[in-house]
Amino acid sequence: MGKRILIAMGIFASLLSVAVAIPGIATFYTNYVPSACYGNKGFGVMIAAANDSLWNNGAACGKVFHVTCKGPRNPVPHPCTGKTVTVKVVDHCPGCPSTLDLSKEAFTQIANPVAGIINIDYIQ
Repeated sequence: MGKRILIAMGIFASLLSVAVAIPGIATFYTNYVPSACYGNKGFGVMIAAANDSLWNNGAACGKVFHVTCKGPRNPVPHPCTGKTVTVKVVDHCPGCPSTLDLSKEAFTQIANPVAGIINIDYIQ
């Protein structure tokens, strides 16, 4: 009976994580310092810049998001790797066409960088 409960909890957790994922768009950038959140302090390469609505006057600084590629936004076929990447928001991307502007290294974890722009799901 204990195994059934664990299995049921696992299924529920999986469904919950899918249910709360937010659709968005991702692009990538390559100059990480200085950043709007932390100035000249670097935070490695698994980072992102938030668009205006996600930025929310700096409230997004330091938030961590799990990002998964869901498909192409241009003619590049099958850009997704099937992986999820975890990034920390360290910057603002004013006027960005994307929800999250990922570091090139983070983008490459989830998609072929040749695509340049992809559909994503993200959760905090």
